[in-house]
Amino acid sequence: MPVGPAAHGTAPTAADATVGLAADYFQTYSVVGLLAVLGVLFVAVAFGAGRLLRPVVPTPEKLLTYECGVDPVGEGWAHTQVRYYVYAFLYVIFAVDSIFLFPWATVFADPGYGATTLVEMFVFLGFLAVGLLYAYKKGVLSWT
Repeated sequence: MPVGPAAHGTAPTAADATVGLAADYFQTYSVVGLLAVLGVLFVAVAFGAGRLLRPVVPTPEKLLTYECGVDPVGEGWAHTQVRYYVYAFLYVIFAVDSIFLFPWATVFADPGYGATTLVEMFVFLGFLAVGLLYAYKKGVLSWT
């Protein structure tokens, strides 16, 4: 048996369509929310079961910091060269650059976008080149 305006013989209105779209919109988010709750519940049950089932026998050896089979000797503070972090940041910059190149290549292939996307990509690559030149001038790229 039809429900709503169709039950009375009238045509559906734009308001009815909007209500239908809103219901579909919230229904898709309710599925995502349900999956998120199930995921959190699964992790909580797994951690709880692990806590209940494992033996708890603390000994001084178990409480000792373990590093690659070597007993810790000395203090825990170690000096690290800053240049390693700079190399990591430079790697991240160029990894992000490659992430932006793939969508650009797909848009560049579409008709009507060729010249615009080409100019935009050269501007983007110019910014990266200026950053690389700055790092080179500061001596960051020399391994000493």
